[in-house]
Amino acid sequence: MLQRGIKSMKKAIVIGSGAGGATAAKELQGTYNVTILEAGKAFKPFSLSLSTVDKLKKTGLFFDEREIQLLFPAMKIQKTAENMVMVSGKGVGGTTTISAGNALRMDQDLKALGIDLDAEFEEIYQEIPITDNHRMKWRKTTNRLFEICEDMDLNPQPIPKLGDYERCYNCGQCILGCDYEVKWDCRQYLDQAIENGADLITGCEVKEIVIEKGIVTGVRAKKGLRTVFYPADLVILAAGGFSTPTLLENAQIKCEPNLFVDPVLCVAAEHKGSLQNKEMTMPFAVQREHYIISPYFDFLSFYFNKNWRHPASDTLVLMIKLADTTSGTIEGKTIKNSLSAVDKERLQDGVKTCTEIFKRFGIDEKDLYLGTYNAGHPGGMLPLTSAEAETMHNDRLPENLYVADATLFPNSLGNPPILTIIAMSKKICKLICASN
Repeated sequence: MLQRGIKSMKKAIVIGSGAGGATAAKELQGTYNVTILEAGKAFKPFSLSLSTVDKLKKTGLFFDEREIQLLFPAMKIQKTAENMVMVSGKGVGGTTTISAGNALRMDQDLKALGIDLDAEFEEIYQEIPITDNHRMKWRKTTNRLFEICEDMDLNPQPIPKLGDYERCYNCGQCILGCDYEVKWDCRQYLDQAIENGADLITGCEVKEIVIEKGIVTGVRAKKGLRTVFYPADLVILAAGGFSTPTLLENAQIKCEPNLFVDPVLCVAAEHKGSLQNKEMTMPFAVQREHYIISPYFDFLSFYFNKNWRHPASDTLVLMIKLADTTSGTIEGKTIKNSLSAVDKERLQDGVKTCTEIFKRFGIDEKDLYLGTYNAGHPGGMLPLTSAEAETMHNDRLPENLYVADATLFPNSLGNPPILTIIAMSKKICKLICASN
């Protein structure tokens, strides 16, 4: 009876298994018969020891950040024409598996449009273990940085984390996949959806959203050497801020040239025995008007930037994450995004702040060096407006096609987006189910 009931349900295709897609699959399964299409494979944490990778670095074989994909397929690397490194997740769980596990509520811009996500955030707090009580796990160096930021009246705050961080082993590999299952990621939502009857198909890259007479009838995807058509009554597009706009444009649905990416620039110095490479990623943050500062061991800069010559255990790093101006776009497979004059000015202000923190730590400005420009929070190319506050659905889209990822954000957050994407996806699914 159960199987017959599932087969009689309307079919929903969810494209992508990251924060937005996994949430949509969990929320819709039961009202719809859900199939999740994921371009990548099952996620596996980074398998090589960092000492092994360090030896490879010394051979001089590491010269392009895209090489990391050979060792860690879940981390997809692209580059802009200006050589900014773009990082995204490819695999079950999307970018949540290679995130720092941060759980920050960042819906101010959505609230200003009239979008109320209070109920959705409350649900999240009931479903996911979230804690900012992890200072007892911090190393001496991190505590000292926190105290300096307090002395500078920068108001540092421990970052809430997704997961049970009382069990954190301080392995330092949050963004390389948590081997100890301390960090929560969206695979747990996927597991719930699958337990309730959803299907997950991996290695399945959607190439086309099929629209007939203004209605989506399904999607075409590449599965191995075959092209497969998956029929659908509803499609949720949550392929991420880089891929979602491409699929929309391929379907003749115009996006806006508003791509933001949250650029990152790290400031580093040698400090013997800092062991930041063995610290939880982003334990606390200083929130400034246009950027945040947080301790963050930048593995990409460490392995591929020739200026990063000190041993990992002796490298101390502060990250600047910028809320960039939305002026980028995607044309085919080409990402066009460059730092504006305003962005560069704000980053330099961040560098000055980091320089003062390091100075109070006892490190001379001349001993500081910078990391590689990189970014990993793309979005903004189909931004919500107040006109969509009630529907969460852009009029350019067919009535049975919804977007449920950072593509909907009206502005760069300059902060980790996972929690807000989950809340937004929940809201969208409630509206869909209410109209079903």
